[in-house]
Amino acid sequence: MKRLVATLATLILLSPCVRAQEKLDTKLATVEKDVLWYDVKHLNLEGKAWTDTKAYYDRLPAKAEGVVRDPVWSLSRHSAGLCVRFVTDASSIQARWTLTSPKLAMPHMAATGVSGLDLYVKTDKGWRWLGVGQPKEQTNTATLAAGIPAGTREYMVYLPLYNGVSSVEIGIAKNAFLAKGPAYSKDHKPIVFYGTSITQGGCASRTGMVHTAILGRRLGYPVVNLGFSGNGRMEPEVVTLMAEIDASVYVIDCLPNMTAKDVAANTEPLVRLLKSKKPGTPILLVEDRNYDNAHLLPGPKQRNQASQAALKAAYNQLMKDGVKGVYYLPGADLLGDDNEGTVDASHPTDLGFLRQADAFEKALRPILKR
Repeated sequence: MKRLVATLATLILLSPCVRAQEKLDTKLATVEKDVLWYDVKHLNLEGKAWTDTKAYYDRLPAKAEGVVRDPVWSLSRHSAGLCVRFVTDASSIQARWTLTSPKLAMPHMAATGVSGLDLYVKTDKGWRWLGVGQPKEQTNTATLAAGIPAGTREYMVYLPLYNGVSSVEIGIAKNAFLAKGPAYSKDHKPIVFYGTSITQGGCASRTGMVHTAILGRRLGYPVVNLGFSGNGRMEPEVVTLMAEIDASVYVIDCLPNMTAKDVAANTEPLVRLLKSKKPGTPILLVEDRNYDNAHLLPGPKQRNQASQAALKAAYNQLMKDGVKGVYYLPGADLLGDDNEGTVDASHPTDLGFLRQADAFEKALRPILKR
């Protein structure tokens, strides 16, 4: 009876945009040493826009292989932006996961961001970080949080940003239950981001710290992350696939991977292609963030100014032509003004991502209200 009361009390606190789900049958779990291990495939995998994927945790559909360029296809097999939400009364939450690559980290990005898991819990103050799964080898088992006070809560686990996964499981005690996270309301369609290594998550220290994930938690919308490191180039093959997603808004943030010439050539065709397929879906065009060393070095500064000017010119032409539902986010404030937001002048630290989330939130909230 006490557990039922706690469950009902928790569900009352849930957002009005969601509804409760049924508990998973324990027959779905593997039992090992009094721990129930549930494959997260039994939960709702958030951020996956297609079901017809070559591997379960791919970000593009199987039909994209051979259509998009090979580097885009390879990067789409990273699990960036994918996450699972669930409800449990467990006092301890474990996870085990197997990575598709033994490369756990990069010189400028921590293993916890490249290949780790990240646990959040929903509170009366919104989503709060709770624990991280540190990858130490290709197959890992970790306790994400222990000693959790009694009660039923909603949790979210983010998957690796720069690695793929072949399996992910959540472990709870035999006397605890697991249920799918409450479903989003029908009007909360995903926010779709198309971009570069920054969109993919380089170089967040944890998988939940990329700005796309922060925005999903703040805004209460599912997010589809189509960031492809070094390969966000406004390509029609990717845009055509994007248009298959029934989105709340498309966010185009590709300038870090493009020259001004490419921006000038590709922006209008991208917008017109999306509008031809999804005329009622708004599009947010995002300027290149300013390099953190552009305050002194002329090369990075000129690169920023040229690409930003090309995007603004394309936007102005679209406005002149009467194209509706296209919005614009300048790049000057994406990283702040103290030049402390990156690891290498380009890729944000957690501080940089937090600042980006602030700037994106100001642009996206009015669009979503419309």
